[in-house]
Amino acid sequence: MRNALLFLSATLVSVPALAANQVALENSVFVERVQTDANGRQRVLLEEPKVVVPGDRLVFVLNYRNAGAQAADKFVITNPMPSAVRFTDAGDSQPLVSVDGGRQWGPLPELTIAMADGSRRAAQPADVTHVRWAFQKPIPAGGTGKLLFRGVVK
Repeated sequence: MRNALLFLSATLVSVPALAANQVALENSVFVERVQTDANGRQRVLLEEPKVVVPGDRLVFVLNYRNAGAQAADKFVITNPMPSAVRFTDAGDSQPLVSVDGGRQWGPLPELTIAMADGSRRAAQPADVTHVRWAFQKPIPAGGTGKLLFRGVVK
């Protein structure tokens, strides 16, 4: 599984956008753990993933920075989901997703999956193969931000 996480880290780059707009991406993967203290209060901790097992919740963090002298317009970040991880959510952001290997994109509630009998069913988070953020506003020179999405180890 560690190799899958390392592979994922290498896939979190939007190469054409990076070259055209000089937007630098830095990505991290964390295991989300819940710790309960002596008073019964729960805290969510993000830890470096030394070992992951099925059922572990992962948080993928993408920090971006426009290192160019001009605003980065029409910037897109696309991230394939590793086969060992099931997409769960993207926090407060509203990414487009694909459930067919990146051929079609849309908000998850608008996508469907073709069934063997020719019918279609509503797409579920487990069907997501790719996550994409298409920035609607230019990223100003020197501008920074953070995106995240979560998944569960299968």
